[in-house]
Amino acid sequence: MQNEIFGSSYSAAIYISRILSLPAPKNKVFVLGESGIEDELRAEGVAFVGGSDPALRRDMEAGDYAAIASGAALDPHVGVVLAGLDLHVNYLKLSLAFAHLQRGAAFLATNGDSTLPSARALFPGAGAIAAPLVKALGGREPLELGKPSQAMMDAIEGRFRLDRRRTCMVGDRLNTDIRFGIEGGLGGTLAVLTGVSKKEEFLAEGAETVPAAYVDQLGDLLC
Repeated sequence: MQNEIFGSSYSAAIYISRILSLPAPKNKVFVLGESGIEDELRAEGVAFVGGSDPALRRDMEAGDYAAIASGAALDPHVGVVLAGLDLHVNYLKLSLAFAHLQRGAAFLATNGDSTLPSARALFPGAGAIAAPLVKALGGREPLELGKPSQAMMDAIEGRFRLDRRRTCMVGDRLNTDIRFGIEGGLGGTLAVLTGVSKKEEFLAEGAETVPAAYVDQLGDLLC
């Protein structure tokens, strides 16, 4: 059911629209991401630029440097830069995002996942899209609205009125999924070993994030 899915892009849109409540004239978002982020922002009535705009899917040109430096290429109404998974990220989009951040825009990220598992391999995740900006900004990290952010947990609890003590977090990544459940005070956490994290990571002595239980694959729950 659509109303039972609470993704990080939705969490970011909720945070921007209901918590930040961007005042005019700085009430737009510059998006580093795909159409899914735009859909969530649009549903919350948040104006945005960037994202899937085909005009930005090109190489940086000589005139872009002066236009960005002078502010002529920037939208004066941008108050937030939101970074997510962007399959068309390029130097032009990073330069625009960086310029907005230098001019005081808030820095948000849908999530901090460094990698994305697909086709039995790992690819750069949403966190890798924001990483060049973090470096360019001298280490300034974005506020992450996905797991393990407890702002997301609070929003989920308020929306679905779940009983945390009777809720189990199931996930394949220790530093996001399992940490999310532990820090959120859920009744249990279950690591599934078909994704990113391996059991050697949490069975090792001194492991920082340890799930309450683990299974090799989700289908094991049916056994």
